[in-house]
Amino acid sequence: MRIFVDCDVLIDIGLKREPFYQASSQLLDYLEVNKSSGFIAWHSIANFFYLTSKGINKERSKKFIGELCGFLTIANVANKDLFTALELKFNDFEDAMQCASAIACNADIIVTRNIKDYKNSPIPCSTPEQILLKIIN
Repeated sequence: MRIFVDCDVLIDIGLKREPFYQASSQLLDYLEVNKSSGFIAWHSIANFFYLTSKGINKERSKKFIGELCGFLTIANVANKDLFTALELKFNDFEDAMQCASAIACNADIIVTRNIKDYKNSPIPCSTPEQILLKIIN
C-alpha cells in the first residue's frame, strides 16, 4: 500500500500536539519499518520547518526532516501536477497541492487529520487512527 502523509500529520509529531501525536507517531514508525510505502509532498517540508522551527528549534527541525526523508519518499511532481491541483475542487489550495502530490506518486490513500478538507479527493482518505487499524488487521 502506498501511503501519502499529509503535512498536518508531520506537524502533529513535530509539535507533539495532543491528542494526535500518538497515532501519527505510530504511523511513521510503521512507515520507517516498511520503507518505500510512505510518501510526502515537497512543500510539506517547508511547511513543517516553518511551523516547528519556532516551537522546538531549527536544528531539531532539520534533524527530524533528515530522519524523515530517510524512509519517506518525496513525491516527484512537475508543472503538470500544479495544473492538477488547480483543477481539483478543494477549498484550500494547499490541500489541493497535497492531493496532486498524492496523485503524482500513485498513492493508494492519503492520511490526514482533516478528512473533511479532502471530501473531493479522487484518492481515499484516512486518519492516522483509521489507517493503523487497517494496517494491523
